This record gives sequence, structure tokens and C-alpha cells, in this order.
Amino acid sequence: MINPIVKTIELGDGRTITLETGKLAKQADGAVMLRMGNTMLLATVCAAKDAVPGTDFMPLQVEYKEKYSAFGRFPGGFTKREGKASDYEILTCRLVDRALRPLFPDNYHAEVYVNIILFSADGVDMPDALAGLAASAALAVSDIPFGGPISEVRVSRINGEYIINPTFEQLKHADMDIMVAATYDNIMMVEGEMNEVSEAELLEAMRVAHEAIKVHCKAQMELMEEVGSTVKREYCHEENDEDLRKAVHDACYDKAYAVAASGNTNKHARQDAFDAICEEFKAQYTEEELEEKAPLIDRYYHDVEKEAMRRCILDEGKRLDGRKTNEIRPIWCEVSPLPGPHGSSIFTRGETQSLSTVTLGTKADEKIVDDVLNQSKERFLLHYNFPPFSTGEAKAQRGVGRREIGHGHLAWRALKGMIPEDYPYCVRVVSDILESNGSSSMATVCAGTLALMDAGVKIKKPVSGIAMGLIKNAGEDKYAVLSDILGDEDHLGDMDFKVTGTRDGITATQMDIKVDGLSFDILEKALNQAKEGRMYILDKITECIAEPRADLKPHAPRIETMVIPKEFIGAVIGPGGKIIQGMQEETGAVISIEEIDGVGRIEIAGNNKECIDSAIAKIKAIVAIPEIGEVYKGKVRSIMPYGAFVEFLPGKDGLLHISEMDWKRLETIEETGLKEGDDIDVKLLDIDQKTGKFKLSHKVLIPKPEGYVERPERPARQPKGEHNERRPREHREDKKANKE
Repeated sequence: MINPIVKTIELGDGRTITLETGKLAKQADGAVMLRMGNTMLLATVCAAKDAVPGTDFMPLQVEYKEKYSAFGRFPGGFTKREGKASDYEILTCRLVDRALRPLFPDNYHAEVYVNIILFSADGVDMPDALAGLAASAALAVSDIPFGGPISEVRVSRINGEYIINPTFEQLKHADMDIMVAATYDNIMMVEGEMNEVSEAELLEAMRVAHEAIKVHCKAQMELMEEVGSTVKREYCHEENDEDLRKAVHDACYDKAYAVAASGNTNKHARQDAFDAICEEFKAQYTEEELEEKAPLIDRYYHDVEKEAMRRCILDEGKRLDGRKTNEIRPIWCEVSPLPGPHGSSIFTRGETQSLSTVTLGTKADEKIVDDVLNQSKERFLLHYNFPPFSTGEAKAQRGVGRREIGHGHLAWRALKGMIPEDYPYCVRVVSDILESNGSSSMATVCAGTLALMDAGVKIKKPVSGIAMGLIKNAGEDKYAVLSDILGDEDHLGDMDFKVTGTRDGITATQMDIKVDGLSFDILEKALNQAKEGRMYILDKITECIAEPRADLKPHAPRIETMVIPKEFIGAVIGPGGKIIQGMQEETGAVISIEEIDGVGRIEIAGNNKECIDSAIAKIKAIVAIPEIGEVYKGKVRSIMPYGAFVEFLPGKDGLLHISEMDWKRLETIEETGLKEGDDIDVKLLDIDQKTGKFKLSHKVLIPKPEGYVERPERPARQPKGEHNERRPREHREDKKANKE
């Protein structure tokens, strides 16, 4: 009989989270089944016993996977099984990875694999907000060295109230949606989007989130006690030579400090100068000695370089490229550098450069999202590409990596709220990073804003972005907040804090903290300093182009929208799509229709005004209500012995009887000369109230022949057996005259 250990977390709103271990996946180093309502996540963790020789980093791999069976669905595609990770799953992996990675010991280099699998869902609670807690709990019940526990929560603001881990339905009404990860003492990671909120409001959301996280962390600590996993495994993944460490520091520190303080603005020249110091130190050893000592020298020299850069900033306020802590690198912008795209721009800040393009499309270009719990369409897309040549690397470019998906998603969040809700176009922004030395995702936001305005997209407001850094040594009160950080300042610093927004507030943020003890006072200073930088960058953007262009580029598609009553949707589409397809073939326009809020919304796209106007006219004809007495231009659809059926409005046929074709009497339909496909003007005479059939006439639209005498109506046929009087001579003579 299995007796699992279960810990329950009360959330205070009637909901609970349970953490269960000891029942499933017992061969993993740690395994926890998390349950909230009917949402269940299994998190497992396995770590290698030893590190791969030569490894000097933390080889952590986090995977998040959602099973379609969790929500009672079949996967799409031909194979009908889960395939590669979706963007949503990759983004969830990154949220967990960024919170866990800084908390492993610096000298722990064994491979660690964290797997989180969604096995059950009801579409109410959002599983991505629970993945971090599940992963941390699995680490907590294992013997793997880890500086947690941590937890992650989503905090949203709905009607002015902060809600922890809202449901899918609640999130639809939020003006703020951020994920916060933290230990019991410190915030580790923040990411999310918001509707132009203030710095103070964002800080308050982080405080609310941290209070909730403390409850989760305490429950994990209690779980560790019950499991008996408070003692972690011993390891030895680094062999050190303290004498060599001291020798490297003594010989190289002053030289490295001089390079750090030189203010060289060329990244490659600066790095060459740093590398030369290390090579000079290695020169005293033979090749045989370097086989053993080179890896240690490289590691110790990296520490020297890091210390020199940090002390130069803290003691003298000098950054690697000579800037002040709040100074932004030189910026230049350009719009319309490319003639082909519908909008384009270049945004360059220091040694970081984005070439961005905008493409406008129709409803047919929408992205279809078919995730386990999200089936929707996206009309605004943003893709970010980071080729190796942007950093001067000589290597092949492969497929899109997790970093590119994450950076692109942040820029997408920053800009998507500025696209008008009723904008008819599908919009795709592509940012290609041509140079990179820090903050390329924020360059993407700025270049994306420029390209959107160049394309004539009526964005609500321009958006800019900036990446902030932090230098703070443990045990010291002194710290420095850095605006517009370089790549080295990100790598060697303690924080990467990206903030985007308009002049009126923040639209998106992403923060990774690599040190303990970061106070809210420091975060507040970083946010306020970021605001100053954002305003400066916005000024540069609006100097280049102040507002969206008044019109689209000549080669951009044109889109018009129409709203029709719901009951006419079927008539516009026609049986099997026959009507709408026919209109597209005849006009050359692309027509899409869908029901939204009880009405039919139609988009008509084309390369010129004529084809759009023609399509609009045809649609208006379909939705028009036939009126007795109105004249229509019809098309003969079929010929019968007694007349012709004429389509006088799309999808509406009426009978043009042989007697209504001409004023003279016609004995056969062939005398009319009509054939299928002919155009003919008709007047709607009557609509049968019982059958809905339409009675048409052509003769009433042409002049009466001279001398034409109107025939009296034929008297009703009398019953059989009764005598019918002979018609008067006058009637016979009138009939003869008309025939002639």
C-alpha cells in the first residue's frame, strides 16, 4: 500500500493547491504531482551524479509539455500525437528556467533535467502559473543542491483589485497580467504585459505577488521536512588551485581594470584588449603545463574581468564604453529603407541594430493557434531573428531558438496593445538583428514602432523600450543602476530589467535578478531611471517620424469592412461557398466573413479600389431586400417554354413570364432571342406572400408599340355544361391588330 505525502496550500479564496509525492515517478530524483481544482501537473527532476569534465556552467534543461488528452482533445495533424513544443510551451519553460537557474550553487555543474507535464485540465485554471511551483517542489523533495524553494504566481488587476492566479475567464477583464517568481525572501523574475500602468502600480503588483509566494515557499519547506530531503547530496565539480587563482589576480587585475576604465566604445576591440591580458599571463607556461592549467586560468581570469568591470562602475562610475550610469548610447533611426515591404525601419542604438519590416495582410493571413487550452486566432504577429553575424560569430544559422521566441514575445507584448481593436488588417512585424551588443529585444520594440508608423498603421501611441542593469556586491550597500546595458554588463551584472511603454505608462516588462537581497527601493529606482530613458528614446523615435503616415504604401493591400445582419451571412456565402467564391473570381477581391457579436462582419481586400468597389456592390445587392416596383439588372439563369428565370439579385431568381417579355404576343420562347447568361433589365412586379416567389417584367421598361391596345382580362372559365357566350367582335379585332 502506497502512502504518499501530501501538503495542502490554502489560497484564501476557497481554492487549494495540493502537492503530492511518493506515489508517482519514484525513480526520478524528485517527483511531485500538483493539483488545483481539476488541473494536474506532474513535475520531475533528475540530475547526473557527476559533471561532464570541463563543464564550467550550469547545464539545466527545463521542459514543459501539455497533453491534449488532459483536456479531452485529439492532437491535430496527420500523426495525431503531440509533436515539438509550441511557442506557448517554450515560453512557459523559459519562465521556470529563469527562476530556477540562479539558485543552483555556482560550482554545481551536473546536468539537471526538469520535466513538467500537464496531465489534466478543465479550462478554468491556468496551468502556466503553477509550473514553477511544481518544478520547485520536485527539486525540494530531491537531494539535488538548490537554493530554493521558489514559486511563481500570475497577478492580474481586475477592476482595480489585484488577483492571484486568475482563471481564464477573469484574465479577459484584466488591465495587467504579470508572472512573478520569488524565493521566500527575494523576487527572482518578473514578466508580463499591462495597459500603460505606472511604475508604482507595477511595484505594488510585485509586492502582492510576493506575499502569495511566501505561502507557497513555506509549504514546500514543510514538505521537505516530512520527506526528509533537507540534506542535499555532496558533490565536487570543480578542482581549484588557489595559488594559481591568486597569481592570475595579482598579475591581471590592474591591467583589466585599466581596460574597463578606458571607455573603448568598440566591443570587439575592448574584448581583444581583455583577451590579450589573459594570453600574456599564459605565455609564461609551456604547452604541456597549459594543457592542465589553461581551463583554470580562463576561469580565474573571467572572475578578474568581472571584478574589474564591477569595481570600476561602483568606485568611479565608469562603464565599459565610458558612459555615465544613466546615459543612453547614441541613437539613429531611419524609416522606409526598403521599397518592397509595406513598412520598414532601422533603429540603431550604439552597437545594437534592428532592421524591421511590416507586412499587411487579410483575414486569411491570421495565425491559427491550436494549443491544448487555447484555440484562437492572432491578427498581430511579431517575429524576431538573431543571426550569428550580428555578434561577429562565424557559424551557421539554424532554426529559431528559445531565446528568439522569448525576445520576440516580449516585443509582441509591448506593441500589441497599440494596434486598434477594429483595425481590419492582419499585421506582421519582423525584426532582424543586424548588430547586437545588448538589448536587442528593446531595439525590436523601437524599430517595430517606427516600421508600423511608416506602414500607415494607426497605432494608438509610439512605444519605446530600454534594458536596465544592476551592479551590487554582496555585503555592500553601494550599488549602481545602469541604463541601456551592454551585453557584457548583462553577463557580468546582477540584473537584466527590460521595460517598454508609451509616454503614459508601461506596456510590458521582463526582469531577471541574479542576486539575493534586491530591495523594492532598488527596483523603484531602476523603474524610475528606466522611465527617463524611455522618454529620451521616444523623443528620438518621434523626431524620425512623429505619427503614422496618412495613407498606406501604394503597393499595400486595401481592405474595407462591412457589417450585415446575421441572417444574410448564409446568402453571402452561398451553398458550398458558391456565391462568395464566384464574387472573388469575378472581382479579384479577397472576401472573408464571420459572425461577431450577433452580426456578420465582412472584410473585402484588393490591390485596387475598383475591385473592392465591385465586390461591395455585389454584397450590397445580396443583402438588399427586394422591393416591389424596383428595377434591377438581372442575368438569365435558365430558359423554359413559358419564360425565363432571371437572377435579379445575387441568390434571388424570379420568373420572367413570356407574356412579360414584350408588348407583342410571343408564341414561343425562341422568338425572344434570349439565352442563358444574357443580361436583361427587369422590374419586380409582385412577391407571392405564400411562396415567396418573385414576378418580373421586362416589357414595362420598354415603350409600348404605337397603336397598341390593352387587351381586357380573359373572363374566368365557366363550369362545364354551361353555355359560354361568344366574345364580341370588337375584342377579336383588337387581338388581331396587336398580333400584327
